[in-house]
Amino acid sequence: MLSKNIISTVAALAVGFYVVADEAPAGTEGNSGAPSTVLGQVITIGSARTGVSVTLGGSIVPYKMVTLNAELPGSIENIAGKEGDRFDEGEILVRIDDDTLLAKRQEVEAQRHIAEAALRNADVQLNKTIVSPNYQGDAMMGGLPSMMSMFTDPMRSSGFGDGDPDFERYSNIYSSQTQVESAQASVVQADAQLKQLDAQIRNAKSIAPFTGVIMKKMVEVGDTVQPGQPLVEFADLDRLQLQVEVPARLVAGLKEGMMMPAKLDVGGVRLEVRVAQIYPSADMKRHSVTVKFDLPKGSPAAPGMYSEIMIPDLQAHVSSFPVVPTSSLLWRGTLPAVFILGDNGEPELRVVRVGELVDNKHVTILSGLVVGEQLVVSPSATGWSSGSANQRF
Repeated sequence: MLSKNIISTVAALAVGFYVVADEAPAGTEGNSGAPSTVLGQVITIGSARTGVSVTLGGSIVPYKMVTLNAELPGSIENIAGKEGDRFDEGEILVRIDDDTLLAKRQEVEAQRHIAEAALRNADVQLNKTIVSPNYQGDAMMGGLPSMMSMFTDPMRSSGFGDGDPDFERYSNIYSSQTQVESAQASVVQADAQLKQLDAQIRNAKSIAPFTGVIMKKMVEVGDTVQPGQPLVEFADLDRLQLQVEVPARLVAGLKEGMMMPAKLDVGGVRLEVRVAQIYPSADMKRHSVTVKFDLPKGSPAAPGMYSEIMIPDLQAHVSSFPVVPTSSLLWRGTLPAVFILGDNGEPELRVVRVGELVDNKHVTILSGLVVGEQLVVSPSATGWSSGSANQRF
């Protein structure tokens, strides 16, 4: 139908019945309120208090799904797999060409080595200035620079200058310390550049944040990408959820941890889902609240599939209806019936009007039965077919 193509919270797709709190669906009550008494293959029909529920449509979503984006510009060098391929946490999914970054890193490493050499030299010069304050640095030249200074600075060479030896020593030490600090800064700067390049090289790889499956590829090998461009969608399919937009008036009937009946669109499989998360606010336009339900592990579902769930309407009138096991129903075409023990103790065929499933094993009867009557649980009659009544609702 058209509504199945719309992931929305269209209420009134169907009207059913739900069991009111504290009454187990499988344990229906008889006239005395006690569980049904089993008499071989015959039981006493019990009842359950039920109220109106609304069937809403939603879609199956992964428990976790992320979109991995490009962190830097470049060309796609490798994609680890295709849609549907599974990867463990930490494996590389997409790699961007990082040859330019690796070359830049080698250049910065060379600059760091130069800075370290300059730092060692500056440290030696500082120690030399402190230990040998009168050393002019010309001993290695055989005294030639001192002879030249007699002509370039005769007053200082002859000892008649008015220079302060202590100030000269302080000046030399300060100059050497400045060279040491400058060399240290060059080393720190090179280290910072290396860290920045290492981060960019890491960003060239899109890594699986958890164990999951590639859902969609947005790029191919050789594509040129820019920062922020989507690369792949990655999801955890080990846990699936049903996401439904629930009208605000129905949210009051939901609490986290509640079990609710749902039906998958594919195969009509019925299952119990658990309320996992109720969003704290409603959509301002649609006045609906997003609710997520956990599906049982191993459910035959996949992300994007349509599913329906029955939400109780607490504002609706509560009624009591007979409840019978689905195995007691017989079908001829679309006509349901059950066998009842008559006053003479013989089974009698009775056509009934079936309501909605209470759970996967019990169904309400809208008309045709009375609480307290004796019901044959697993009948067999020529021309009537028994079996899974779940496939007929």
